[in-house]
Amino acid sequence: MTPTTGVPDVLARSAEKFAPAMKAAVERLTPDIRRMVGYHLGWSDPEGRPVGSPSGKGIRPTLALLSAEAAWADAEVGIPGATAVEAVHNFSLIHDDIIDGDRERHHRATVWVLFGVGPAIIAGDALETLAHQVLLEASPATGAAASAALAEATAAMIAGQADDIAFEQRRDVSVEECMAMSAAKTGSLLGCASSLGAVLAGAPPATVGALRDYGRHLGLAFQAVDDLLGIWGDPSRTGKPAGNDLRQRKKSMPVVSALAAGGDEAEELRSLLLGPADRSALVRPLDSDQVERAAYLVDACGGREWTTVRAKAHLDAALGALERVRISAVPHRQLADLAVYVVERES
Repeated sequence: MTPTTGVPDVLARSAEKFAPAMKAAVERLTPDIRRMVGYHLGWSDPEGRPVGSPSGKGIRPTLALLSAEAAWADAEVGIPGATAVEAVHNFSLIHDDIIDGDRERHHRATVWVLFGVGPAIIAGDALETLAHQVLLEASPATGAAASAALAEATAAMIAGQADDIAFEQRRDVSVEECMAMSAAKTGSLLGCASSLGAVLAGAPPATVGALRDYGRHLGLAFQAVDDLLGIWGDPSRTGKPAGNDLRQRKKSMPVVSALAAGGDEAEELRSLLLGPADRSALVRPLDSDQVERAAYLVDACGGREWTTVRAKAHLDAALGALERVRISAVPHRQLADLAVYVVERES
């Protein structure tokens, strides 16, 4: 494995570079929307008073900056891309919290809980629009291409989210369908983040494509780890209750692969998570005892091991994509380290 001890420093340096641009972009929003977005981003309390505790790891904006450097440009070239992908990512988080009914994120109440569903939807919409404004103003030569790339990735992300919701109503979801959904929902935006700086730098299509493929595979590895943490993650690190995905009966990678294993334990898991075959509506969330039993069954059916292996396979594919083209050595190493860091994370 590549050492990852320097990754927190890379993330911190990237945050220093793009944070002023992100704050300047958010300042363009109307006061009420700005207050919700600032709260969501961890900049302020619900009344808009600064608290100085930004949430999130900043992986996506860091990827955008590194992709500019990988394409032999200054990191500053990627700042509009970093701002744009962070805006779109947080638009999706605000809406996801509504869709999933999540009341907490990073140990704080979610936007919809504090401000209402309607205002939270508007805040998310504002961030998505802001992302394209930032890119279209970035460069006469490459801004439009960057905006088009982000629009394509956002459309794929939304389609993946739609599939994820549709899966909740279905009893049978194949492993292939689950992976395709994850590729769209998570891989598309990470692929865009990993190549958007290169697009802004005017890099050749082969370089942009290799960086995009790196990010897409990184996205699938990221989602695999996220699904593992959704069942077995430490609540003190994830900020969500233990077994939260099982409680909500999500058809995540470990669950779908476990259900596909067959046998008595898989059938027990199916009955526990999906309820009776003739149900006409979604059943209630699992209780604590049921969550504990379901986690055991997923593990016993091989879902945990299968997902761990897939995370490693996509990590290897991401690292392999970086070898397809000649990119600058230092960001090459940092991109590789960041990929390992994502797979080894605990939150």
